[in-house]
Amino acid sequence: MNPAYLHLIVSHVPIVGIGFVILLFIVGLAIKSSDLINVSLIFVIFVSLFTIVVHQTGESAEEFVKGKPGFSEELVLNHDYAADLAFIFAEVVGILALITLAAKRYYKKGVKMLVIITFLGLIVAGGLMVRAANLGGEISHPEIRSDARKPSLS
Repeated sequence: MNPAYLHLIVSHVPIVGIGFVILLFIVGLAIKSSDLINVSLIFVIFVSLFTIVVHQTGESAEEFVKGKPGFSEELVLNHDYAADLAFIFAEVVGILALITLAAKRYYKKGVKMLVIITFLGLIVAGGLMVRAANLGGEISHPEIRSDARKPSLS
């Protein structure tokens, strides 16, 4: 298994994970279940930890594809910048989830606001991850690039 393939495999986990956690969080908030919100916060932490793995495999994936036919430094840099931003956001949200869990356990005031901020941060992190993934897909999939030519019907 080459580094690019490994990066592609592991990069799907946080994206699917964040989608799952957002849905779990919505249900927990809707039914006002403290237990379900706690589980959601724990999953946020797991997703943020797995995002470290994805980020670490990105460099070796870049080195592997560099110089291959069709390689575009611009596409890789676009993905790299977007991935760095998504990574930072995911880690901040993971730390915020940890703080929120601790606050729920030891303090009772102001916790609701922390839960909401964590949830909103999770949504933003998810959006940034999807954007980074899409830009990463453009590296090897010209059909999803915005400049891709539409097939003719002739």
